[in-house]
Amino acid sequence: MRKCNVYTRTGDHGETSLIGGKRIPKTSLRLESYGSVDELNSQLGLLLTYLDEPADHECLLRIQCQLFAIGSILATDPESSVPARCRITDEDIMELERSIDMANDGLPGWRGFTLPGGCRAAAVAHVCRTVCRRTERIIYALDAVEPVDKNVTAYMNRLSDYLYVLACRLNYLGGTDEILWHKG
Repeated sequence: MRKCNVYTRTGDHGETSLIGGKRIPKTSLRLESYGSVDELNSQLGLLLTYLDEPADHECLLRIQCQLFAIGSILATDPESSVPARCRITDEDIMELERSIDMANDGLPGWRGFTLPGGCRAAAVAHVCRTVCRRTERIIYALDAVEPVDKNVTAYMNRLSDYLYVLACRLNYLGGTDEILWHKG
């Protein structure tokens, strides 16, 4: 089996290549957007190590695959003749909405704003949620400069909602009370 070199030395001067070949600075919003998607995906990998329910595990693996697709979409030069190989569909968004509904099923109603935390799994889900929100903001900043597929932004918005509900569910299943915010 042939080994693949991880290092290419092509990024040593602060630039990288998009899919399609265009070189961009490593400080660009496009690179920041798909780098943040990668960070979120890594955080979800950590969250997976805390999950006991097979359905939650399966859902997060599906989400990780979708995040790879989103990263690919964002890493593709929109001006290139190379079409993006991946897409996020309306069905992908609806599937995530169904996952939100399933995770929310059986939870007590909203009692107020919750502080991030609770059991370890829920705390990690809250970290994932905040990384997702930041990623969404970066993608919107990119969209203000170069159009981004609206399904990508919609998916990221639903994903942060899912991660919030998942955190609540994990606390509920773990018998951990949520910590409600009380205005001081």
